[in-house]
Amino acid sequence: MRETEIMDLCFVTENVGKLKKLEYLNLALNNIEKIENLEGCEDLKKLDLTANFIGELSSIETLKYNIHLKELFLVGNPCTEFQGYRQFVVATLHQLKYLDSKEIERSERIQALQNYPEVKQKIKEQEQSYLLKRAKEKEEAQRRMHERKDRKEKQVEAKLGFDSPGSLQNKENHQSEGETEKETWRTVEDDEEDRRFWEEPTPYTPESRLETHRYIEEKRKAKDNIREPKKREKLLPTLVTAEGKVLNVNVPKLHFSLKDDEENNQFILDLSVYRHLDTSLLDVDVQTTYIRVLVKGKAKEIILAKKKLSTSIKPSDTMQKNARRSGQVEKLEVDPSKYSFPDVTKIIQEKERIGQGPIRLQAEKITETKKNYIDFEDNEDVPPLI
Repeated sequence: MRETEIMDLCFVTENVGKLKKLEYLNLALNNIEKIENLEGCEDLKKLDLTANFIGELSSIETLKYNIHLKELFLVGNPCTEFQGYRQFVVATLHQLKYLDSKEIERSERIQALQNYPEVKQKIKEQEQSYLLKRAKEKEEAQRRMHERKDRKEKQVEAKLGFDSPGSLQNKENHQSEGETEKETWRTVEDDEEDRRFWEEPTPYTPESRLETHRYIEEKRKAKDNIREPKKREKLLPTLVTAEGKVLNVNVPKLHFSLKDDEENNQFILDLSVYRHLDTSLLDVDVQTTYIRVLVKGKAKEIILAKKKLSTSIKPSDTMQKNARRSGQVEKLEVDPSKYSFPDVTKIIQEKERIGQGPIRLQAEKITETKKNYIDFEDNEDVPPLI
């Protein structure tokens, strides 16, 4: 166990004692080996120390000052394997109502108090044995840590090529050729290291838990370091080859259709862009042999045709819309000689209306202009129609 980790743990337990109004404290799944610095939690009612490494069972005597403590959980700690564990806790903490989720009955407490001197002596003997065992476990953990560190240094030296004199020069000469083989070698080596680490039997100690945590963290950082260079080395797509050939590229993966309208001598491009896309993010470049559309900085090139296009090509409606999106404003001009519009001022013929003042009006006399018809003949013998 590193000294910094031990200091962090002590710092946490020391500052928890300043929380006078704290009622429930959960310290499960930690590396706590001794109960201390909780006397200041005056209102503490429930304490959970599940799955820790508490071996000094006599340290629970510090909880006598927590007079409101009613529930205590010590499941998964080495002290629970001591003979007389429950009797010792019940006789030591008189205010306790539940121990490891089991209610403490009055008869159980009376019996524990009667056998308290004998049980306490047994607990002290077992504690001494456990402390000796912990000292050996710490030495073993230190030895394992040094072995693992040395093995890792050798692996790093092997990867860098320090084993042979001419390995550095060979590595520089064949760096690009052996990149795939190195990646495969690293993967196999990592898999072998993982298998060896997880299959190797280790004692259940605070040091082994910390070692597992450090190993997982190192693997995670190694993967992140491998992914970052790959992201940086991501090359831009090739749009035009060295020979000048334009490639059909669709980086944003947008749906499109390109139609050749031979009758009107034009190409029709229908491109589906993102919904609610701002027009400032679109850039359309129409060339003689290809169309290049930039959507949010991602290129999309479409090859029109291998043949040369005539200068009389008319842009389609879709292309005009795309051109307007790119900031080019086009005006519509009309040739008066080709298009004729009706004169709306002559739709209704003129009529003469005669009236005498605004109050009394005579019947309107409407004089209409005579219409001349080509087949009309005025015969005086025919009487007029009334």
